[in-house]
Amino acid sequence: MTGIVAKGLSKSYEDTQALRSLTLEVPEGGVCGFLGPNGAGKTTAVKLFNGLVSPTSGECSIMGISPSEDPQGVHRISGVMTETARMYGQLTGLENLCFFGETAEMDRGDARERACELLRWLELWDARDKKASAYSTGMMQRLSLARALMHRPRVLFLDEPTSGLDPESAQMVNEMIAQLAREEGTTVFLCTHQLRYAQDVCTMYGILHKGELLASGNFEELWKQAGCRIWAGVRLKDGSGPVPGMVEEDGWWRKAVNSEEEMPGILENLIKSGKSVYEARLFYPELEQVYFRYLEGNVTDGKAGVGA
Repeated sequence: MTGIVAKGLSKSYEDTQALRSLTLEVPEGGVCGFLGPNGAGKTTAVKLFNGLVSPTSGECSIMGISPSEDPQGVHRISGVMTETARMYGQLTGLENLCFFGETAEMDRGDARERACELLRWLELWDARDKKASAYSTGMMQRLSLARALMHRPRVLFLDEPTSGLDPESAQMVNEMIAQLAREEGTTVFLCTHQLRYAQDVCTMYGILHKGELLASGNFEELWKQAGCRIWAGVRLKDGSGPVPGMVEEDGWWRKAVNSEEEMPGILENLIKSGKSVYEARLFYPELEQVYFRYLEGNVTDGKAGVGA
C-alpha cells in the first residue's frame, strides 16, 4: 500500500495560492524529505494530509484513508510533530506523554509503559519527573517527538524535528527515524531545512517552491535530472600535472564520469603514464547542491559545468 498520495492537491487562501496542484506518492515505509524555503507550502501540505484544512481542489489519502472524508481515521494512524506543538508546562515530561497517550485512546497502563519506553529511547528518562516548563529547547523538541510517537503511528509527519538540537541529539533523532521506517514500516513525511541530515535519512524527496513541486524522486533521480555529475578525483605528487582530460581544483585533478566503474581505468592510465597517485576518490553530488540548482532554476538541459 502507498503511505501518502496527493493528486492535484491545491489550497488557496483568498488571493494567496499556498499550494498548486501537488502530485506526490510516498511508499509505505518510505522517508520523504519535503524541502523548500519558508512559505513554500510545506505546512499547508501537512495540514491537508491531516484533514486540518480542506483542499481547494484535488485530493489526498493517508494509507488509503481520505482526510477530508475521515479525518478521525487519519488521526488514529498518524503522528504529527510541528514547530508550534506545545506541551503542558505544569505537567512533567512523563505526565505529558501519558496524557496525550490517553487522548489517543490508549489504555492508561499501556500509555505509561509506552511513555517510559520513549523517554528512555530519547534520553529523557532522568528528566521524566521534571516539569516541562523547565525543559531546554532541545529537550522539549525530543519530548514533542515522543508525543507524536506515543500511539505507534503508521505515518509520521515531522516539521523540523532536529531544530534546536545539538549534533549528537540530531543524529540520534535521525537514527530513530530511519529505524522506525526500516524496522516498523513507518511512513515518514519530513519537512526540514537541515539538508545534510535529510540526505542521511531520506529515501526520496520533494522540492517545493512558492507552492509548486519542482521535482520529486529518489536522490539519484533528482541529481541526474538536475544535470549533476559524479566526478573521479585523484591527488598527485606535486608537479605531476597537467593531466590530459582532467581539471585541477582544490588540489585534486578531476574528471566527470558516468559511473564509478570508470575509476579503475582512469587510475590504470595514470599509473601507466608515470603519474604518482597519492589518493583517489569519487565525488558524488550533495543534496544541498541539487536543492539549490532547482530553486535557482538551473535545471534546464541536463548539463552542468565543472564542479556541478
